[in-house]
Amino acid sequence: MQDAAQRLKTLAEQLMGAPLPVRIRAWDGSESGPPNTPALVVRNRRALRHLLWKPGELGLARAWVAGDLDVDGDLYKALDVMAEFIWERGEDSRSLRQSLRDPEFRAAARSLLALSAPFLPPAPPPEEMRRPGRLHLHTKGSDRRAISHHYDVGNDFYALVLGPSMVYSCAYWESPDGTLEDAQRDKLDIVARKLVLKPGMRLLDVGCGWGSMAVHAAREYGVSVVGVTLSQEQAAYARKRIAEEGLTDRIEIRVQDYRDVRDGPYDAISSIGMAEHVGSTRYLEYAHDLHALLRPGGRLLNHQIARRPQADESAYSVDEFIDAYVFPDGELAPLGTTVGLLERAGFEVRDVETLREHYALTLRRWVANLEAHWTEGQRLTSPGRARIWRLYMAASALAFERNRIGVNQVLAVKTPEDGASGMPLRARDWR
Repeated sequence: MQDAAQRLKTLAEQLMGAPLPVRIRAWDGSESGPPNTPALVVRNRRALRHLLWKPGELGLARAWVAGDLDVDGDLYKALDVMAEFIWERGEDSRSLRQSLRDPEFRAAARSLLALSAPFLPPAPPPEEMRRPGRLHLHTKGSDRRAISHHYDVGNDFYALVLGPSMVYSCAYWESPDGTLEDAQRDKLDIVARKLVLKPGMRLLDVGCGWGSMAVHAAREYGVSVVGVTLSQEQAAYARKRIAEEGLTDRIEIRVQDYRDVRDGPYDAISSIGMAEHVGSTRYLEYAHDLHALLRPGGRLLNHQIARRPQADESAYSVDEFIDAYVFPDGELAPLGTTVGLLERAGFEVRDVETLREHYALTLRRWVANLEAHWTEGQRLTSPGRARIWRLYMAASALAFERNRIGVNQVLAVKTPEDGASGMPLRARDWR
């Protein structure tokens, strides 16, 4: 009788129709697979049951979050080669329907079923977002629940991952050797300079997070800021921070949906890492709302992750792991779609800066922070959630590096009817 690792390797290769690019280490201590590669650690048979009851990405995610599946070795390398093995083999990959016609595939599936016994469905990890369905996305209530799921997991945990800046978006790097804190300060400053913030101006920071942009804008540029978030924990942290900075007379933090902001006009709006939560069905409404909140000549800086366009855009689907465990109801759109919707809402788009490589560097620093304080990170939230954050940040870093996703700063103006945009004649002269 073969040991468990050899059986799993053989079954995986039969099911996927390709050589396994990593080693497998099974619950009986056996190993099989190519040497000098990361090891996929299958800690128990329950990992197999997760995959059998939820084939594909969600089953893998549940096994990972529950701790039944792990990686020993370079996580980035393991994710890179496994992504190609499972999802990106193009013409070499077979659909489930095609595979089920193959007698060898059916035999392998039966063997996997026998190896996973007893065949009972494992409970999903408690960190999984549970919803009755996706029929009513991006109502105010559903958005509030989704934001709470992601952001209300402990400010101390986020401080450990993000570092002192408490900025949860792409940093702006002068050099890969720079510090995360300097790069995040530079990102906040380039946003402020693109918006041409000046003393006495009113800034609306949509999705204000832990208050970093609000504090930077008020302290360094003398503006008055309203920051809105749906996260109670973020708001509490931001208000405490603002009080400690002595800026309560210039910054107001609200737990408020952006759709409920009615006290415009504002001179400028920053939206940094928030628009990914808006959703395709609401994006034009989002753009119209922000346009209405700006004074004529006011500027919007929209900092947003983008995906690559597809030949058939109707085939786009949300990543199962991200949707269930990280950003429920989040959606990514191609850059061209975002620019087009901003223009339809009345904005004049004046500048687009792509920061894809910057986000990869940022995510690798966040992963390093979490790994360096792994025991504390698990204690501050939960072992499952710490595993989620490590996996999603490492996988996202690779996605940015491989140009599967990008991130862009779009600068747009509510240009008055007379056409006086207030922009400099030379691009990138931010003053």
